[in-house]
Amino acid sequence: MVWKLPLHESGHPENELTAESDGAVIRRTVLPGGVRVVSEQLPGQRSASIGAWVNVGSRDEQSGHFGSTHFLEHLLFKGTKRRSAMDIAEAFDAVGGEANAVTGKENTCYYARVLDTDLPMAVDVISDMITSATIDPAELETERGVILEELAMNDDDPGDVVHEQFSAAVLKGHDLGRPIGGTPDTINAVPREAVWEHYQEHYQPETLVFTAAGNIDHDVLCADISQALKVGGWDLTPGVAPRARRDTTPIVGLGQESVEMTIHRSVEQANVIIGSTGITATDDRRFQLSVLTAILGGGMSSRMFQEIRERRGLAYSTYCFGSSHVGTGTFGLYAGCTPARIDEVTELMVGELEKMADSGITPAELERTIGQLSGSLVLGLEDSGSRMNRLGRAELVTGELYSVDESLKRIREVTAQEVQVLAQELASRPRSIVRVGPFGS
Repeated sequence: MVWKLPLHESGHPENELTAESDGAVIRRTVLPGGVRVVSEQLPGQRSASIGAWVNVGSRDEQSGHFGSTHFLEHLLFKGTKRRSAMDIAEAFDAVGGEANAVTGKENTCYYARVLDTDLPMAVDVISDMITSATIDPAELETERGVILEELAMNDDDPGDVVHEQFSAAVLKGHDLGRPIGGTPDTINAVPREAVWEHYQEHYQPETLVFTAAGNIDHDVLCADISQALKVGGWDLTPGVAPRARRDTTPIVGLGQESVEMTIHRSVEQANVIIGSTGITATDDRRFQLSVLTAILGGGMSSRMFQEIRERRGLAYSTYCFGSSHVGTGTFGLYAGCTPARIDEVTELMVGELEKMADSGITPAELERTIGQLSGSLVLGLEDSGSRMNRLGRAELVTGELYSVDESLKRIREVTAQEVQVLAQELASRPRSIVRVGPFGS
């Protein structure tokens, strides 16, 4: 079953979804103001995961606001009109819960996992953070230092550097190519006024989505969210439609040229990624891509792992990945190896992709990978946090929610020919390569 998630105003009958999937009850409601609530009730659980999603990411930042999205992720934990930073921290520590946030290129999520009886508290605190952050100037300056330390920590990790620079190379010229957390220059430059403007513009009812999974009563959850947002001063006007999802039209002109980049780091092991643009987040071939990446470099039995690590002993870690966004994506082959072997390892990785494009995959590989992906999907959904994230992605990105059975069906329907055709397309695209290691000075 595939459920459509339309964006009508609150009260519209098509916005009231009730469905059952593998024993769970999924419900969706659009509240006044355009706030969306999607929940999945899981029988027998004593916990609940909840996420408040704001449909803004680093790609949405304008000049002068660069780094504001990640800045806000930190600052919303630093105090509201009703709570200090310590109050927010103590609220979750006192019940043995956990709360955190994550900034992406296309959205920001504030989430928590608590006992089911503590869900009203989690809703109240997260809603307070969303609606009533003070963005205190002194706290902002303190957090500026924290973020600079975070960026420095990431810059010390060659694995982080190679992935970030690969994205920048392939998506060169587009906002998606910029680093999510900003750069030291942009973080030092962004003023409090710009962060406040970014907050006021994007943290609005029509951009907000709550998703929850666990032992949840949907009607109670909706009532708690409505009350908390009103306490926060938001005007939940009836009849307002949620903000439209991003335009899914593929972005043209990206990855048309090969970029070669070598970054010096005084480390023992070199890191390399070679690849190209991938497929978009809404591309119907995303199940074929999952099979392709799993066979090529997704586990111990994958081709890259077997050839590069097991047979030749040239790397400890090597894998293939696809990262999808609305309108574009990236596809890459990664390895970490001795600097003197980096060209040899790169040639082997590309060789495995080209073999797949030329000769396809075997029936045994396809059967094994379908089992691998099916098991990973089902086991991953044992966690309420994974289910909460699945709901958020469906609501914000695709506008479709697949049942578990439908997802398993789509995986089983992937054919060897489809995988080969996709491999041919990816192998034919201009390749960019990024190396990080003790090269030059």
